[in-house]
Amino acid sequence: MEEWGENLFKVLERKELAPTEYEILVDAPRIAKKAQPGQFVILRIDEQGERIPLTVVDTDKEAGWVRLIFQVIGKSTAQLATVMAGEALMDIVGPLGKATDIENYGTVLLVGGGVGIAALFPIVKGLKEAGNHVITILGAKNAELLILQDECAEYSDELILMTDDGSVGQKGLVTQAMEEVFQREEISMAWAIGPSIMMKFCTLTAQKYDVPIYVSLNPIMIDGTGMCGGCRVTVADSIKFACVDGPEFLGEEVDWDEFVNRMQQYRPEEMMANDRYEKQVSSNG
Repeated sequence: MEEWGENLFKVLERKELAPTEYEILVDAPRIAKKAQPGQFVILRIDEQGERIPLTVVDTDKEAGWVRLIFQVIGKSTAQLATVMAGEALMDIVGPLGKATDIENYGTVLLVGGGVGIAALFPIVKGLKEAGNHVITILGAKNAELLILQDECAEYSDELILMTDDGSVGQKGLVTQAMEEVFQREEISMAWAIGPSIMMKFCTLTAQKYDVPIYVSLNPIMIDGTGMCGGCRVTVADSIKFACVDGPEFLGEEVDWDEFVNRMQQYRPEEMMANDRYEKQVSSNG
């Protein structure tokens, strides 16, 4: 695990992938050597910064960088979006969380929605490299918000695109595409990563066809080490922590109503922090 330390972590590259969605490559050679699909890091921008959990999208063990993708949804991610190539983050710790159980299952189905596609991609890549027949479904509101299409296509035997407005691929929801795949293919295992409501209905769809499906509960994580208790979830009628017991769990075992409700738990505080940050930026600009 990369230790907290005095050395800053340099941002090697930074680009905007879509409106409010950004990618950064960070120099973190020790993390790059150890990170596996499904794992994440915790970063802080500066001494006053909030701990931000982000899935490791990709790594280069030789060059020593990790690839991170995030969406601006509040104060901390808005601030992270202002960090440019050549600047540095104060610290990063990782890899954290349990890695995806990668093996040759046969034919697998992977479903990603919105910025959740960033967390899905390393699993797509890992499963393909393990010899699976990979079918990938990606969904977004529109073509502009659909990320990593080319990367997922490279490691998928079949790629299906779904958008709410039909601006690319088919018009409709990812669950519609799942139904079509389940009706024509024998799927051994499935994964779904995206908004909580999407993962809930992907789980219900997979259950109709008796296909085990894993979901990632990373959106609820805060501290990332199990110490704060903020990511408590009920899985198989027992309390789990998304950061240390997951972030992946079998979808059919998740208490989805509780999870969706708890995702809103800190919304007022998040809005207040974002409002203060926007006023600060405005006053300084």
